[in-house]
Amino acid sequence: MSKTERCANPSACNHGARRAAGNGNLKSRDTHPRGVKSIRMGKTLVIVESPTKARTISQFVDQDQFIVESSIGHIRDLPESASEIPEAVKGTPLARLSIDVDNQFKPLYIIPADKKKQVAKLKALLKDADRLYLATDEDREGEAISWHLKEVLQPKVPTQRLVFHEITKEAIEKALQSPREIDLRLVTAQETRRVMDRLYGYEISPVLWRKIAPKLSAGRVQIVAVRMIVNRERERLEFVPASFWDLTGEFAGVSSAAAGTPFKATLVSLAGRRLVEGRDFEAKTGKLSEGKTELAVAKTGAPAEGKTELIRLGEASAEALREALSGESWRVAKIERKPYTTK
Repeated sequence: MSKTERCANPSACNHGARRAAGNGNLKSRDTHPRGVKSIRMGKTLVIVESPTKARTISQFVDQDQFIVESSIGHIRDLPESASEIPEAVKGTPLARLSIDVDNQFKPLYIIPADKKKQVAKLKALLKDADRLYLATDEDREGEAISWHLKEVLQPKVPTQRLVFHEITKEAIEKALQSPREIDLRLVTAQETRRVMDRLYGYEISPVLWRKIAPKLSAGRVQIVAVRMIVNRERERLEFVPASFWDLTGEFAGVSSAAAGTPFKATLVSLAGRRLVEGRDFEAKTGKLSEGKTELAVAKTGAPAEGKTELIRLGEASAEALREALSGESWRVAKIERKPYTTK
């Protein structure tokens, strides 16, 4: 039977080391980063997004079986500055946007400096666990965080997703009964959004800093709005104004039978020709649209074949027409009702 030798001078001994009689080999306990609680064999590690959630969920699970820790949000992302670019890619096209546009838009991920300590802590906790549950939020961002955790931690134990929509004991127990795999469709959706933010926003944000205000950012949403504003402004600059006049009269009954509330009516045609409207003009030229021709006010007769003949009132002709028609007697020849809806 072997026995363990006791050190005569404890202060000179390596703490936690023991010398097994017969072979003289030293065996030391595993060490963990400062502040990391070692998991006893048989425990399950649960990773959530925030420390607050981790503390709350810890109250609802058996702490002899589970240990709950947070990732503190994303543990990997695209580099935010030149100092975060890995040496291996510096000086290459990939270093500028961190997106390999020539290789299926593959992103370059790094672990930010402020997350390395937490990643080391999670790796140490996982080392002694026999199962890993990734319990980040059930949305694109949460799914992506779980995927990044799995990619970075490289667990050698069974790993599954755990999702719940409220932090209660019942919800957590129900989630533990139905874990699932990581949904790569959600991961791809989040990654696509992130890549688009970088490809579009990275270029336009500096413009916003110079033209509007510092520290503004643009991404997949803002860049579309900016594009719409730019397109609209270009249309405004290219617009050529065109003037035309119309005529509106106010009418009232003159007999007791026709008495009623006065109403207004707008002149829409003259001598069998329709008066021009705004929709008849080309915005970029200020001229009548193709297939439409302008006639003099006094023009009569059948319209030319293949042409829409319109009458365009100018200020002088409209004023002259108003003078000519004032004081005339009018009658309602026909009433047409056309149902319509407004949006």
